[in-house]
Amino acid sequence: KVGKAAAISLGYKLISGDIKQSRIKSWSTFFKENPTGKIYCFRGGFRSKITQEWLALEGTDIPIVAGGYKALRHYCIEALEQISSQNKFIVIGGKTGTSKTELLNEINRAIDLEGIANHRGSAFGRRLSSQPTQVNFENQIASRLIKLDCPSTFPIFIEDESSSIGSLSLPKKLFFKIKTSPIALIEAPFQKRVEKILNDYIISNYNEIHFYDPKNSITLFSDFLLSSLQRIKRRLGEKDYHKIKKHMKSITAPPNTLDVIASHREWIYTLLNAYYDPMYEYQLKNKNSRIIFRGSSAEFLHWSKEIDKNI
Repeated sequence: KVGKAAAISLGYKLISGDIKQSRIKSWSTFFKENPTGKIYCFRGGFRSKITQEWLALEGTDIPIVAGGYKALRHYCIEALEQISSQNKFIVIGGKTGTSKTELLNEINRAIDLEGIANHRGSAFGRRLSSQPTQVNFENQIASRLIKLDCPSTFPIFIEDESSSIGSLSLPKKLFFKIKTSPIALIEAPFQKRVEKILNDYIISNYNEIHFYDPKNSITLFSDFLLSSLQRIKRRLGEKDYHKIKKHMKSITAPPNTLDVIASHREWIYTLLNAYYDPMYEYQLKNKNSRIIFRGSSAEFLHWSKEIDKNI
């Protein structure tokens, strides 16, 4: 109402004393833990400049991102589109339980979309902690791609994903690249895949829930499994849906004994045979022409190293 100078003066009065010192202490702590961090404004840059000056008086010199968040966001969007369009990609495919994510984390030039999305990429892939916002998801993908600093002649490895991971949508150009790039198909024995799913969907998820709420962990875990199953009810079919649901509801103990683990294995067998495997085999029919490798995890790692030698 009175003008910019009066607003600034009032701002200094509002953020002063204990409030000011508390914020400076929090910022200083953050930059000690994140020494490569930067300061940015959402808009013009005035608040970030004040923050920078206050920190400098405390002996902490931090650079400002020129142009603020808007410039940062614009840069991320441009980088995403440019890298998605110009760089080569190899898609790691395979049935559920073939440890595709673990393989990505063993390769230098790879991006783990499910890790960024905080989701395991299936109906049973939800995590206890929430997913990032759509904008932050896109920014983090851009950040990872930029940090790879990958020449266009070297392929970037990425997992075969649908257009969304949980509640998040993949950037359109990146998803187009996933749909059109060569595929490395990972194969694994059925029983090995069952054990992988058992560890990811059952033991790991239960332990996560138990850590946060040990008193109600059994109930919460059961609710998690049943709600996840509900998501695929239509595609699974009434018969198999009710069969698995009945089996899930009959398990009332933690998955930390051989008997309980064996009971979970039984419905996992049904889930793979009735849902995941048929669905993937159907989708694979349209991808056969893109397959450039087929083999085990160990064979894939050897093959991926050979690619670099031949470039």
